[in-house]
Amino acid sequence: MQNIRIAVTHSVGLHARPAAQFVQTASKYESEVTIANITNESAAVNAKSILFVLTLGVSQGHEIEIVADGADEHEVITALKDLVDSNFGEDATTTAS
Repeated sequence: MQNIRIAVTHSVGLHARPAAQFVQTASKYESEVTIANITNESAAVNAKSILFVLTLGVSQGHEIEIVADGADEHEVITALKDLVDSNFGEDATTTAS
């Protein structure tokens, strides 16, 4: 099992398009993947479910914890970290409020 804690910097947090990208990325892997909103002290939910991810209410600046368990756990953690670090593929200046 591997885990990582990371801050979400996207201006809308983990809502709508960023959440969809997150779920699509997690779903490409075999490992079980969960995500929790550490800032709101939420329980971990299935990271492959858009509905569950949206219920976390992750906003800009919130810290999340991603946990992966399975054959490709390292790869999925790396892919999700890269996605969040890249601001979901958007220039940070265009998404800032």
